[in-house]
Amino acid sequence: MTTLALGPSWLDPDYLIQTFGLIGILAIVFAESGLLIGFFLPGDSLLFTTGLLVATDKYLHYPLWLVCVLVVLAAVIGDQVGYLFGRKVGPSLFRRPDSKLFKQENVEKAHEFFEKYGPKSLVLARFVPIVRTFTPIIAGVSRMNYRSFITFNVIGGMLWGAGVTLLGYFLGRIDFVNKHIEAILVAIVLLSVVPIVIEYLRARGKSKKERLAAPEPTDPQAPGQRGRHARR
Repeated sequence: MTTLALGPSWLDPDYLIQTFGLIGILAIVFAESGLLIGFFLPGDSLLFTTGLLVATDKYLHYPLWLVCVLVVLAAVIGDQVGYLFGRKVGPSLFRRPDSKLFKQENVEKAHEFFEKYGPKSLVLARFVPIVRTFTPIIAGVSRMNYRSFITFNVIGGMLWGAGVTLLGYFLGRIDFVNKHIEAILVAIVLLSVVPIVIEYLRARGKSKKERLAAPEPTDPQAPGQRGRHARR
């Protein structure tokens, strides 16, 4: 496990695929496509690595077409579940308190993305970590036309699920990539961490600005305060 030492195992596509196989890949794609708890999973790097390993016949001994079809199905069904969850939960999702696995900021970000791009956000969001998890939920909250949702859901699932997998597969057939696959897997893990680090730093900076902008609480026992109370 060359990449495992770089971070937690759930960020290491090579480790995840070797440990859980194709079933694990499909479960992660499904969770990241529409379950609230799936936003932190490494979907892009996982699919890219899946294509690489299919090309090199390492860990995954399945036909490429079968892997692509199953990945697309998992992505489409995941978005479907997210949409139905959003329709059922509705506005209460925006009142849900923050927790370790849930931040209102992520919901608001996906809502802004959906409002900006409309139905095509379901396609574009597939390629944006975190946003892709919450966008189908927001589509359900907004009660987007179901037929339009299905159409854009399928298009997005095919372009992302099959597209990223095929990209990894064809790059994996290049001699240079095949000979340096371990180094490439390390690079993939590092790239997987980048969005998480950026999001963490951005949230930290925003929190710091809010603290600096907040007014300082007044001390009722301060001399000036005591004088005013005394005059009353």
